[in-house]
Amino acid sequence: MESSSVLIGSKGLIRKHEFVRIIIQCLYSFGYQKSALSLESESGISYKSNDFKLLESQIFSGNWYGCIDTISGIKDLTDEVRVSALFLVLKHCLLEYSNCGDDASALAMLRKEAPMFHFSRDKIHKLAYSIFTSKNMNLDYSNDSVIHELRKKLLRDLEKALPPPTCLPDRRLEQLVETTVVAQIDSCMYHNFSGAVSIYEDHCCGRDQIPTETIQILAEHKNEVWYVQFSNNGEYLASSSSDCSAIIWKVLEDGKLTLRHILRSHQSQVSFVAWSPDDTKLLTCGHAEVLKLWDVETGTCKHTFEDHGFIVSSCAWFPDSKRLVCGSADPEKGIHLWDCDGNEIKAWRGTRMPKILDLAVTPNGENLISIFSDKEIRILNLESNAERVIAEEHSISSLSISVDGKFFIVNLNNQEIHMWDVAGEWQQPLKYTGHQQNKYVIRSCFGGVNSAFIASGSENSEVYIWSRQSSKPIEVLSGHSTTVNCVSWNPKRPKMLASASDDQTIRIWGPASSKNIKPGQSS
Repeated sequence: MESSSVLIGSKGLIRKHEFVRIIIQCLYSFGYQKSALSLESESGISYKSNDFKLLESQIFSGNWYGCIDTISGIKDLTDEVRVSALFLVLKHCLLEYSNCGDDASALAMLRKEAPMFHFSRDKIHKLAYSIFTSKNMNLDYSNDSVIHELRKKLLRDLEKALPPPTCLPDRRLEQLVETTVVAQIDSCMYHNFSGAVSIYEDHCCGRDQIPTETIQILAEHKNEVWYVQFSNNGEYLASSSSDCSAIIWKVLEDGKLTLRHILRSHQSQVSFVAWSPDDTKLLTCGHAEVLKLWDVETGTCKHTFEDHGFIVSSCAWFPDSKRLVCGSADPEKGIHLWDCDGNEIKAWRGTRMPKILDLAVTPNGENLISIFSDKEIRILNLESNAERVIAEEHSISSLSISVDGKFFIVNLNNQEIHMWDVAGEWQQPLKYTGHQQNKYVIRSCFGGVNSAFIASGSENSEVYIWSRQSSKPIEVLSGHSTTVNCVSWNPKRPKMLASASDDQTIRIWGPASSKNIKPGQSS
């Protein structure tokens, strides 16, 4: 038998007998019974502790009083765990007696044991209820195989209830390895794929997992490009420009983009676009002008929202793709909730309502997040009307929400991006720095698998990418010749990023393995 004092590992932190024991458990759980038995025999280490072996023997023989004595004698159990384990045994015992017609033995057991362990009134009621309902389950307690299976279930329940070293947590070796893998993934700055990773070596991704290289330049706009956004299904990109147009681009199977529709109807610069959650509709907003609704398939304008005196500064969709919320840059005009025909459903307005710079709705439709009066973030729960206000020290230019709706980022004019949690558990934001932003509206976004990255434009003509774990950028992408106003990460292609610039172009970025193209080349 292995000594329990033998340590393994370069740090001497692992007891060899514990390590072997969880390997044996793993072999049993995988169905390798012969191998497990062989290792138990060779090592002298048993997967089951002596206490649990005794319990097993007592349960299969129906020795309930002995079983109770064994649990009562196990060392280092908390009162709560001991009572829970005893309750499981007592319940099973009473069920067997009762369903076999031996009510006298059931009553004797209940009278003798229940008071000793100070079961709560609730537990006594549960015992009585389980006995009553079991009689309606038509289980044949005269059948030995039925009793055997029920006793095996009791053992499994006890195995989950009793802590180490009496019993091991289920699939302990898998849990240990998975914890290590998750920790390595979490510390990997470039991790950007879902699914299994190899455990043959420590996990570490290279920069080829994220977009770092221009794979295409889109030059159809005739003036500054102010906004880009991929559709929710990742199959389209929409862009808007100071040339008074918006463009819908189609993402092809090979990752190239081709022009689908040019949307011309605005009389002024188009400041932003917003995809409906089902990607069938697109909103475009003219700068200090009107909001228009477009059919994505045909590229036709379906509706123009003309609420006189209400100048839309920002808008967002609700999850049903039937309602949209719009904010106004004019003080007191507030926020309006409309349907797709422009009918007002609700409005938040009044003399105390400041101008709205940007807003967003969480993907579940529960929270409306808006930027008030330059420096305030308001989070309104639309179900409870509970409101939380976050005050930033510097002016905010834009807002973006993570795909899971748990986090949002704001760009500040002090050259910082702040990330907050929607639930309000954080006292301070996570901060990201390195880009340049002083006087223009710069928009950032989450991206990659599980929104693991943040990307932003910059006034110095570059695109910046951060891992959410690090305040300093992990990549700086060069290519544009002047201010990069907006970036968008494809939600379905985690290695594709788009950037919009005052140089009148949109750049599509891919991983470094992509083939370079010459500047100015487009599809």
